[in-house]
Amino acid sequence: MTSQANIGKKPQINHTNPLARTLLEKLDYDQLTNCMRCGFCLPACPTFRETGVEPESPRGRIALMKAVADGLMEPDDRFRDQMNHCLGCRACEPVCPADVKYGQLIEQARDAIEDHPVHSIPVKGMRKLFFKGVFPHRKRLKTLGRTLKFYQKSGLQRVARGTGVMRLFPKHLRDMERILPDATADGVVEQLGTVYPAKGTPIARVALFRGCIMDVMFAGTNVNTVKLLSEAGFEVVIPPEQVCCGALHAHSGELELARDMARINVRVFKELDVDYIVSNAGGCGALLVEYDHLLHEDEAWKEQASWFASRVVDISKLLVEHGRLPAFSNSAASTTEPVVVTYQDSCHLRNVMRSGAAPRQLISQVANVSFQEMREADRCCGSAGIYNVTQPEMAGQILEHKMENVNATGARYLLTSNPGCLLQMKLGVEQHGCSETMEVKHVVDFLYERMNERNA
Repeated sequence: MTSQANIGKKPQINHTNPLARTLLEKLDYDQLTNCMRCGFCLPACPTFRETGVEPESPRGRIALMKAVADGLMEPDDRFRDQMNHCLGCRACEPVCPADVKYGQLIEQARDAIEDHPVHSIPVKGMRKLFFKGVFPHRKRLKTLGRTLKFYQKSGLQRVARGTGVMRLFPKHLRDMERILPDATADGVVEQLGTVYPAKGTPIARVALFRGCIMDVMFAGTNVNTVKLLSEAGFEVVIPPEQVCCGALHAHSGELELARDMARINVRVFKELDVDYIVSNAGGCGALLVEYDHLLHEDEAWKEQASWFASRVVDISKLLVEHGRLPAFSNSAASTTEPVVVTYQDSCHLRNVMRSGAAPRQLISQVANVSFQEMREADRCCGSAGIYNVTQPEMAGQILEHKMENVNATGARYLLTSNPGCLLQMKLGVEQHGCSETMEVKHVVDFLYERMNERNA
């Protein structure tokens, strides 16, 4: 019989498989044993809902992890595939009665897998280029933005599409290229500076986390975020030294790189001594709010990381709970026929930051708007960082079901709070041929435009 004292204790196994040894070393064995196999996570999991296969569920994946750690199975290619097939949406966590930190487990498993990679040479090259060569470096991100802008504005994009060059790429990459927004090398700091004053008496001093891709592909949203915060009474500081949050690295098995960037960000923001650190991207915010866990084993940084994590807040929640909300109007709508708006949850904003209600509250305060709740708005759209690039078939299935619910709302505007979700939903709208009748926007951009309509 197993004694109570041994429950949760890591087994002492001399694994012959190097990946099994690394998994046993890196996995939080307490979290593995916390799973009660109750099955509450099954209906919440997008991949299980698509396949009905047990290993495609959080419970199933935890069982696989534990079986490898306990020496009951070898971590073969099918094991790797199951770990990588998870979206990382973490919809399983809010419904788990045992509070299992599944998101941390899947990141630990992928981190162990990437210590023993089996990627093709092109994939290895792309991972090294972007994870190590581009995302951690602000100047290189600006170069990326400048290059993309040249491609989009110089006529090269039209030539590439017109001559059929794009057909050399897989269909899912051609689809993504088609819906990319206009890129720029001039992010929010270049456009507004590093300090932006509050309108009226300041309520608090906040710092904006501007992100990496966010500040290249969605710089306008960052600018609108700052101006919206200012209008609501917040002085905004934007430290130029900040780097990528590390979310894509953490989700892709590059935890040490994520920790390196977390240390830089913690140091940069700690020096500002601000009241809040504001995120406008659910994917970024979910990792930022867990910097304390990411660095909990680093004695030199864990206290500062806790300071940082305790101040991270999504912009919608900050506006609702602490801001002086401006009046939002929709002058384009007639008084008899309000514009119908719906909202797609960012998984990480809802499931990790637990801020699903605030965006809806803000949308509902816009005059002449009828908010239509989408069926299963809390279900993942299939974006999941770069999941729609690495797992296009499953991402496509999930998006197709999502669009059935989107179309049922009859909405003129489909809003969300994360850049990846926004692109994925734009793709869905285009594929369903409703781009003329439905517009996909970040909730910040929608609110800022309605604030401007009032001021016009």
